[in-house]
Amino acid sequence: MEKENIVKSVDRALQVIDIVSTRKEGYGVTELARQVDLNKSSVYRILSTLAAHGYMEQDQETGRYKLGYKVLELSARLLDSIDLRAEARPFLKELEAMTNEVVHLVVYDQGEVVYIEKLEGNETLRMHSQVGKRAPMHCTSVGKVILAHLPPEEMERIIAKKGLPRHTEHTITDLATFRRHLDEIRKWGYALDQEENESGITCIAAPIFGYNGKVAAAVSVSGPTIRMTEQRLHELKDKIMEVGRNISRRLGYRE
Repeated sequence: MEKENIVKSVDRALQVIDIVSTRKEGYGVTELARQVDLNKSSVYRILSTLAAHGYMEQDQETGRYKLGYKVLELSARLLDSIDLRAEARPFLKELEAMTNEVVHLVVYDQGEVVYIEKLEGNETLRMHSQVGKRAPMHCTSVGKVILAHLPPEEMERIIAKKGLPRHTEHTITDLATFRRHLDEIRKWGYALDQEENESGITCIAAPIFGYNGKVAAAVSVSGPTIRMTEQRLHELKDKIMEVGRNISRRLGYRE
């Protein structure tokens, strides 16, 4: 935005909010005046105005100013209005254009993953996935990467309930082996499905985190194993993790 379009009083008020938000115990008027390079009376008027609208509150014991609950209320409204598909779509399109392969966006629900977006890419690929369809977690890259980042007790509960049924000859069905595999996924930051759910199909996925720090969804690229070689997977891993991080940021997640 051009500087001549900035309203100085609003700009200073926003600076005050931004600075106060950085310290849990808040700021006193004198200290804050030094931070924003204004006289104390000007800063006091800004704080008083913000306090009148609930964006700031004063600790009666220390005299320091802290963020008010109005900021939290606005944050909650923003988070409620965030549409995962809408926020993710530009990044999914970018991934589709770069890979020409099928791109999936899934969410976690009751021990399974649900496909909420699918971009087909330019290459021909027949897959069972479709928007609205559910899939198991233990043999899909999107499912495994979510499982790996769930709280341990929840992960164990899902495995105990759903088991590790064999879908192909490559499905991991041994519990000890599968737990070690999830440990590796947490270290890598991404997950692979190497013909574990559908024969001839290889996928790579990254987690998506919500504003509360919890894993909420996953993004993946899927293609025929003949194209998804070890070299290509190595080239894709950084990109898929970058897309996962970018979508997470759009949802309010901060690392």
